[in-house]
Amino acid sequence: MVLVKSSLKVLQRLTSIGGEIGISLRYKISKNTFLLRNLMEIWQDNSSRQELRKLVAGIIRNLAIDANTREEIGHMQVPITSLMKAFLNLDKTSGTEVDCLLPKVAGQALAMLAIENMNNCLVMLKGPEFIKKLKHMILIHDDKYIYVAANLLRSMCQHAQAKLTESDLKEVLHTLREVLERIINAEGAELEILIGLSSQICKVIPEEFVQELEAGQNKQRFIKGLVDALNENMNPGAHCPGIRRVILEQSIYMLECNSHYASCFNEFRMMEALSIVKEAPSRAENYRIFLGDAGFMEYNTPLFSLVDRAKELMDRQSCKESVEPTVRNFRR
Repeated sequence: MVLVKSSLKVLQRLTSIGGEIGISLRYKISKNTFLLRNLMEIWQDNSSRQELRKLVAGIIRNLAIDANTREEIGHMQVPITSLMKAFLNLDKTSGTEVDCLLPKVAGQALAMLAIENMNNCLVMLKGPEFIKKLKHMILIHDDKYIYVAANLLRSMCQHAQAKLTESDLKEVLHTLREVLERIINAEGAELEILIGLSSQICKVIPEEFVQELEAGQNKQRFIKGLVDALNENMNPGAHCPGIRRVILEQSIYMLECNSHYASCFNEFRMMEALSIVKEAPSRAENYRIFLGDAGFMEYNTPLFSLVDRAKELMDRQSCKESVEPTVRNFRR
């Protein structure tokens, strides 16, 4: 058991190395024919302690940075179902620190496996009341799980929307008020995660999103927060490289479902902020995550395309508003 623990620790360290060396190491490690099978044997061994399972979850999380490895792990399905059980706290047997860490690391591994992978999202969605359990984690105000659960729920909305039931969508909606409230005070990586989720909720259930935003009388405060965050993150770092991207996506989805939001965005000088974003793009924003100085999971849509789309939607509404008084005067 000591040898297994030491080996897992070394393997976790190797798979977490950044830069080009890390890319090469993870590739070589993932190509080991027996690796995933052996990791699952350790996980499922009744004599394995929670600490060993935490190390296994960490290794899977690190290896899942690679798209091909994510796909391979998903085809096995056993890793995903095992990680789900640990994340949802179903196999917790005591209150030790390791027991508390295992669900978090397992959730991180699941979140990594869900990124840009519809098949893995659908496997997770088959878990009993999975969306409802993610909702509870977001609402319990425990920072150990909220952001992991929010990341997972974002991927479910993005890649498994067609399979979400009416009941699932109601659970998603129930998280929205909490997410909107947290966005107001969040910053950095947490803000990126929360806006990423709220933008997907807006895309999946736009009418309900608008109703919630209007009902809570948070519209102006929320839009001001988006513009402020855009201005405050003109040089995104490796810890939150996609923060301007998710703000732009959120703004676009809001304008698409209710064009009248354009006037509110204009009130807080959104057009000026968009111009600055387009003039000063960052190469870091092409990637979802960084390990060291190496970026991973490149986005398909360039940031400038999102800027152009947001400007187009705002310009369209401005033209409409300028034409309407002329039409009214003509009718008179």
